[in-house]
Order: sequence, then C-alpha cells, then structure tokens
Amino acid sequence: MFIFLKSLSRSVHGDEEPQEQPELSKTDGGSNDDDLCTSLTVWRKSLLISCNGFTVIDSNGNLVYRVDNYMGGRTKELVLMDGKGNSILTMRRCKNLRLVDTWVIYGGEVGDHCTSEKPIFYVKKCINILHTNKSNVLAYVYRPPSDKRYAYTIEGSYSHRSCKVVNEKKRVVAEIKRKDATSGGICFGLDVFVLIIKAGFDPGFAMALVLLLDKMFS
Repeated sequence: MFIFLKSLSRSVHGDEEPQEQPELSKTDGGSNDDDLCTSLTVWRKSLLISCNGFTVIDSNGNLVYRVDNYMGGRTKELVLMDGKGNSILTMRRCKNLRLVDTWVIYGGEVGDHCTSEKPIFYVKKCINILHTNKSNVLAYVYRPPSDKRYAYTIEGSYSHRSCKVVNEKKRVVAEIKRKDATSGGICFGLDVFVLIIKAGFDPGFAMALVLLLDKMFS
C-alpha cells in the first residue's frame, strides 16, 4: 500500500526538487516569495481498510498527514493527524447554527466537552440562495471571537478539485488542483489531487480546510 503511495507521489510531482517547508505556526501567507511553495499529494482514502479518510504524502513519498474516520457519513468531528498519528487539529460541526454548515477548528485533540477550549478558526459554508455569487465563494474562514470580518475566503469548485484560499490582501495562499494524468497504468481521478501551499501558510491548516470542503461539498 505505502509503496503505491510513493510511486503515486513521484508520478504527481515528477522530478521536482524537495521544497522548503513553511513554518507551521504561520497562517497568513505573508511571504513575498510566491515561487517558494510546498506541494502535497492528497489521496481521498484512509490507509486503514475499515475507515474512510485521507492520506497525504509529500514530494518524497513520505506520509505527512492522515485522517481515519471510523464513523463514516456525516460525522460531526474530524481529527487531522501527522504521519505518526499525533493529533494536530480537531474540527467539529457547530450545533447551534443549523441553517449554515459551520465548523470550529481547535488546536490538537479536544475532549468530548470542549467548552473550555478556545477555537482558533471558524469555517462557514457560503449559502447563495439567489445564485448571484459571481466570485464562486465556497466558504469563509473567521478568526474568533469576531465573525463579522473573515480572514480568508475559499473560492472555486471543490467538485472539480479547483479551489484557492485567498487572504485579506487578496493573495492566494493555498490551491487545490486536479490531477488527470495517466502514468504507469494509474489514472488520477477526483480521489487524487494536489494541494499547493505558499510559503508562510500552515500546511496543516490548509489540509484542514480541504477536509471541511470535502464535508461541505461532497
């Protein structure tokens, strides 16, 4: 299984040199060097047979993130782990806002009752009842406690695996791109795509946004 993932990564990234990893503590994408970025291969499948989830590998074929969801369906919680199984971020669907699909992101792993935990971000699905959304906004990302001014917007089409995360300065800090190439008898469909993270933006947070897009639009 893992040998397949390594060959999959090399097919996606080709012969590119390993890119420098941005600091995980930064999430504003404020670097002026737009050419420096991290490219990850996202596989919409868990390494565990009995689970739904995601497997994320870097350009060298190393496992960097994983999600193993035993519940399936419309789960109310997602936990993003690193390659060793350590919890990085926990995402929970809000219970109070039923009309709009809204998720709360916490750092690390939280318990069953996380009222004492302070969320680091809110992600709210964009609802366009009149279909007048010309900018193709999929979701808004807010920093608590305010939900009146968003920190990021997510635009594009997740169903086509063509999305971008834009910060307050209208700079693209992360992108989702579809991979259609056929290599070595492997056809890349919607379940395998590329996540490109610009320098200064947290790759783990970018992957968390991918997970929430998948819950909102799949």
